[in-house]
Amino acid sequence: MKKPTSVEEYIEINPHFSEEITILRNIINSTALEETIKWNMPTYCIKGKNVLGLAAFKNHFCIWFHQGVFLKDELRLLKNAQEQKTKAMRQMRFETKNDINEAAVLTYVKEAIENQHLGKELQPQRTNKTVAIPKELKEILDTNTDFKTAFNTLTPSKQRDYSDYISEAKRDVTKQKRLEKIIPLVLNGVGLNDKYRTC
Repeated sequence: MKKPTSVEEYIEINPHFSEEITILRNIINSTALEETIKWNMPTYCIKGKNVLGLAAFKNHFCIWFHQGVFLKDELRLLKNAQEQKTKAMRQMRFETKNDINEAAVLTYVKEAIENQHLGKELQPQRTNKTVAIPKELKEILDTNTDFKTAFNTLTPSKQRDYSDYISEAKRDVTKQKRLEKIIPLVLNGVGLNDKYRTC
């Protein structure tokens, strides 16, 4: 799929929900949020902090609230898309244009902006547990000195992210593919989840 370079392009490549995304976009753009594209989808920030994003999928479209855990959600419109993994983010999901309550959407967006101004932000939990390096990663650390040097300069949390990423794969072939994917990232001093940490 083509990577969009603008919100207009994103809407264009999702014609099945173009009208619906446009409605949500217009509501959001009536506020002070700054519109951009991140992770190939429309993202809205304030003072460099991600506040919310829009996304279109095959059978539904949604608003992602990056710190949605702090929203009052009096109308019970928010879902946690991944109960075990997602801590702060919440999703407002729609299946048709008729599901959009424009006044409610604007209320939630304004509350998210206010929460950002108040500095409400769920910080990732810091763990001091040791990094358990899987054997596939250990093999390359033992044989490639450049990779080992680069890996050792990463913070423990970034080392843990990479180790977990390899360990969580169930099949050997998937572990190998993941290993190939992370090599250039490690050599460039980039953390696996760095792109999600800034606006």
